[in-house]
Amino acid sequence: MAGSKQQQKSKQTQQSQASKGSDKILVGEAVPALVEEIIGRTGFRGEITQVKALVTDGRDKGRSIRRNVKGPIRVGDYLMLRETEIEARRIKSKVMKGAYT
Repeated sequence: MAGSKQQQKSKQTQQSQASKGSDKILVGEAVPALVEEIIGRTGFRGEITQVKALVTDGRDKGRSIRRNVKGPIRVGDYLMLRETEIEARRIKSKVMKGAYT
């Protein structure tokens, strides 16, 4: 019996240590970000808009990040971001300069 209790405790400590990296993002906390610029459209059918947004509050206040937004968006709108660590990849242009000569 005493051995099984120790095993249960060790399993609980392993589970708490496994989620150590996820405690950075607090559930339910949203950070406002002001849309500064619309970079372009992306997605398979162009349904996603890539924007540059300035984080106005929270830990990354003042940081400008690139994000993908689905739905109508324009310069001056505010986004409520769940997290500010992850940034969207740059849009790759399929048309090269000088292709239409």
